[in-house]
Amino acid sequence: MFIEIILVSLAVVTGAIWGVDRLAFKPRRLATSADTSDAEPVVVEYARTFFPIVLIVLVIRSFLFEPFRIPSDSMMPTLLDGDFIFVNKYTYGLRLPVTNTKLVALGQPERGDVVVFRLPSDPGTNFIKRVVGLPGDRVEYRNKQLFVNGKLAPSELDGLYEGPGNNLPTGRNSPRVGYEELGGVEHAILLTPGRNGKEGVFVVPDGHYFLMGDNRDNSHDSRYKGVGFIPEANLVGKAVRIWMNWNLPHSAPIWSRIGDPIS
Repeated sequence: MFIEIILVSLAVVTGAIWGVDRLAFKPRRLATSADTSDAEPVVVEYARTFFPIVLIVLVIRSFLFEPFRIPSDSMMPTLLDGDFIFVNKYTYGLRLPVTNTKLVALGQPERGDVVVFRLPSDPGTNFIKRVVGLPGDRVEYRNKQLFVNGKLAPSELDGLYEGPGNNLPTGRNSPRVGYEELGGVEHAILLTPGRNGKEGVFVVPDGHYFLMGDNRDNSHDSRYKGVGFIPEANLVGKAVRIWMNWNLPHSAPIWSRIGDPIS
């Protein structure tokens, strides 16, 4: 949000300087000067140069795609600490920058989508999780199994996790990779023996969503206070693709992740 405020402020200031000069001061300069080249004041020249650049960046970032960096392991193995991703801002509707007011409704989140959202308890903080419960759903998590509206989400374990990651337990508590189906789409999850995420039954209120991390035993998500159910107005967009992975100083870039779709 801080970057959006800066971009909006720059667009308003540079646009106002350029517009006022063009409408009021430029005609006066041309009328009183024999030099038809119209030598602009430096501040006007800078405003005219930067206004379209700032405006294009603002439009792309606010209405099309916004880059984010993954700062934790809560979405492993789907996303790693150090992944840089693009988030589609228009999938769920066009919103005004800063205020996040919806202008046009284009779609709704579907079960299984990976989304970025503003934390209700701290709107300046962005989280990324997977949509598990839609408005009105009854979500239950127990014994490392997920139930939605009384039905067990199909899943199966597929051995030890052998991919990259920081501070993962080893030995008998090494994480296991599983594959779970939500909304007809299969995705990977991580389950850690000897460590249990919060269990319980959660009924999703109207206009809200229930989100969980794929690293089920190491994710601060809708199961916990401070996150809880996510209002529709707090959704930023759908995560769609990885464009870089770099987690300095812990590891070198993982070039093979560049361009990977997020599902």
